[in-house]
Amino acid sequence: MASRAALLVSAILALSCFHAIASDPSPLQDFCVVDKMSQVRVNGFPCKDAKDVVAEDFFFSGLQMAGNTTNKQGSAVTPVNIAQIAGLNTLGISLARIDYAPYGLNPPHTHPRATEILTVLEGSLYVGFVTSNPDNKLFTKVLNKGDVFVFPQGLVHFQFNYGTSKAVALAALSSQNPGVITVANAVFGSKPSISDDVLAKAFQVDKKTIDRIQAQF
Repeated sequence: MASRAALLVSAILALSCFHAIASDPSPLQDFCVVDKMSQVRVNGFPCKDAKDVVAEDFFFSGLQMAGNTTNKQGSAVTPVNIAQIAGLNTLGISLARIDYAPYGLNPPHTHPRATEILTVLEGSLYVGFVTSNPDNKLFTKVLNKGDVFVFPQGLVHFQFNYGTSKAVALAALSSQNPGVITVANAVFGSKPSISDDVLAKAFQVDKKTIDRIQAQF
């Protein structure tokens, strides 16, 4: 009896750990295509009636087209997540095409709900991520065409095209809606703005420096 009880406890703990590390809830049916007309709000999206589902609900076209990199960062992200493919709902995956102009940067950011695995399709990239406090250790690598790199969930990471020709990468993410928090935008471009007293103390600079940075966002 004791061994059975121990086995039961072990099974419960194993299931608890599994759900704790899962990025998105596991699906309970073949698919749950988003019902965009529903007013219901849940952790995720309500399902459309299966009889109304069509092949287009699982389809997206356009990743062959380069994104517009004529911006301050020199990069463009073309997402393919729940907003683009309704059929991704509950499936726990998404992807994105990232285009980089020469010396283009996908600036430091995090995905709060997903791990990212990035594959270089064209050009070369200098990539990296930083571990959490207190170590804040930086891991970096130069990637060439065909190379793959993983960014753990929630950690700040970046990609930089240090070359004189364009680069293209494809990123797969372990969530239908991974989210993105660009560090500089969040800190210096929040609305309303974070107090310059707070930021000056946090970054150990004077308020005029903070004001100049905030003006860029």
